[in-house]
Amino acid sequence: MGKYFGTSGIRDVVNEKLTPELALRVGLALGTYLGEGTVVIGVDTRTSSEMLKNAVISGLLATGINVIDIGLAPTPLTGFAIKLYGADAGITITASHNPPEYNGIKVWDRNGMAYTPDKERELEGIMDSGQFKRVPWNEIGKLTREDPREEYIEEVLKRISLEGSYTVVVDTGNGAGSILSPYLQRELGNRVISLNSHPSGFFVRELEPNAKSLDMLAKTVKVVNADVGIAHDGDADRIGVIDETGRFVEYEVMLSLIAGYMLRKYGEGVVVTTVDAGFALDDYIRDLGGKVVRTRVGDVAVAEELARHGGVFGGEPSGTWIMPQWNLTPDGIFAGALVLEMIDRLGPISELAKEVPRYVTLRAKIPCPNELKKKAMEIIAKRALESFEYKRLIDIDGVRIENEEWWVLFRPSGTEPIMRITLEAHTQEKAKELMEKAERVVREAIREAQG
Repeated sequence: MGKYFGTSGIRDVVNEKLTPELALRVGLALGTYLGEGTVVIGVDTRTSSEMLKNAVISGLLATGINVIDIGLAPTPLTGFAIKLYGADAGITITASHNPPEYNGIKVWDRNGMAYTPDKERELEGIMDSGQFKRVPWNEIGKLTREDPREEYIEEVLKRISLEGSYTVVVDTGNGAGSILSPYLQRELGNRVISLNSHPSGFFVRELEPNAKSLDMLAKTVKVVNADVGIAHDGDADRIGVIDETGRFVEYEVMLSLIAGYMLRKYGEGVVVTTVDAGFALDDYIRDLGGKVVRTRVGDVAVAEELARHGGVFGGEPSGTWIMPQWNLTPDGIFAGALVLEMIDRLGPISELAKEVPRYVTLRAKIPCPNELKKKAMEIIAKRALESFEYKRLIDIDGVRIENEEWWVLFRPSGTEPIMRITLEAHTQEKAKELMEKAERVVREAIREAQG
């Protein structure tokens, strides 16, 4: 992690660490880094988004960069607009699934991929140096406003089509997906019922789409006898799915299903996922000609590996999916259309889900101050290797130890002051035993790191 940038851009509490002054420096640094050109900028629905956006825009204009402001826009729309307008970079003002007091700044490349850690470090260097390019009054960048929603929907409809028509309940969590996701589903020919689709900046539910936060969506799907429920986080780069029986489809299961569908649609090839993804994906796609490649957590790492391997699909077990045939920006809205196409071609999700192997996955979050993470991880790595009998070690992001029947991953969060433990085993008993041991290792390591 850099000084300002974490796993997913800059993200912090507004007017504490994430201030307009910092946003201004990001704009100045990005403009200095680019030298010239055009940047697209969009915001999520948070009350602080306009404030931060205007500060970033001021910085960019001061360096002579032209800015296209697409206003309220889910992250996928920013990624799409970069290519549509031939821009040199893009910025989303969003804190994704974090609570409403947070916001963030995420920078995108001209190909729709998030800035890599190396590029973010270059921006940080410029931000700290204060050596910003500043142009004279007659060379200040131009600010224009555009709305690319219509073009986005048109392009999706060229790639995805349904033979039938379905009842879809869309829960956008009062986030930026509200202005696009329900409309796309309608244009696909579906009957759409919207939940939490007023973009107010105040969130009715927790933004991370999981079984608990999507309880109302699940009930609605059952009551209206819908074919599927689709949910998003604050910037709609993620997707959560409720099947036609009103059950939340676990992320691992959905990841496997959609990877399998992409292999059927585009032919065999590489599927990229992260070190916190389980064995179900490998086991499910093996017979469909898929090969799994694992990388660091975060959409930029997935996008990089997809580009490197010419992959068919990339996804994280958090509902973040990247469809490289479409864009290298994670896109929960396009993903929603893809889920409907899968239902249209293959049948109801509850039936498809039965084919995915089920293992026991447990997750834990343990508070850990950011400044202790590095030292704690060094201790965890040593202790974990001593405490568990394992056959393989993956240390590209945290420490993952595994054998044929289980795996345990220890990694520091890139967005919150916590250590994460994720593990998978074939039985509940084994998973519980592993978690008790893993939690003990982490708590001891944090105590030791505190001195």
